Amino acid sequence: MTLNTTRLDTLDAVRGLAMVWMTLFHLSFDLNQFGHWRQDFYNDPFWTWQRTFIVSLFLGCAGFGQALAVLQGQSWRRFFLRWAQVAGCALAVSGATWFMDPPTYIYFGVLHGLAVMLLVARLTVRWGRALWLLGALAIATHYIAVYALQTGASAHFIDIFNSPWLNWLGLNTRKPTTQDFVPVLPWLGVMWWGAALGRLLGCRTTSSGVAALPAGARSLAWLGRWSLSYYMLHQPVLIGTLTAWAWLSR
Repeated sequence: MTLNTTRLDTLDAVRGLAMVWMTLFHLSFDLNQFGHWRQDFYNDPFWTWQRTFIVSLFLGCAGFGQALAVLQGQSWRRFFLRWAQVAGCALAVSGATWFMDPPTYIYFGVLHGLAVMLLVARLTVRWGRALWLLGALAIATHYIAVYALQTGASAHFIDIFNSPWLNWLGLNTRKPTTQDFVPVLPWLGVMWWGAALGRLLGCRTTSSGVAALPAGARSLAWLGRWSLSYYMLHQPVLIGTLTAWAWLSR
């Protein structure tokens, strides 16, 4: 069991690093929303690429974790218990953001995408090396399909894939009006790559080759183990703090 515990600690440390990065990103975003710092988070590559890397870390870790869970014999019951937590939090995010700002509420953000992609990853994680190819195909399909729609499809057909009923697939040709959007394509490709890496390292690593986490990474590993709870709490805390600051500064 030493192998599994140390491997998961390492994975949790990477996830914890993503949580810290996400918090700094969201703090910057909230400062912009409150008018304290003017930035273009929707078009400036400095910010859009950061978001891409943060989401990639989360989904890659999720895919990696699914590979390890299957290698360690995790039951479907235990999988669905965790999956239900993710799906429930996704619904809570939709409800909260709809209450705060109905026109831009989150109907398919990172947790919604994660819930769908976890099911796909769980069903396909035993496919081994094919996951590398599937990941590449998922990413390529997104860009090829969007290009084809933009250049050769009718306006009515394009509108179908741009509607909230289908844009979660990732074939939309324009960004939807929502606070967070993580469609299945191309992001499933990132999770598949994470699962492929998890199978590769999980099968090849021996307990004698696993090193303990350095002291500085242990706090990140602790944070990574509570990633879902932290994710749900960090924005209310940040927004609440900035709201209190604005009220006290009057």
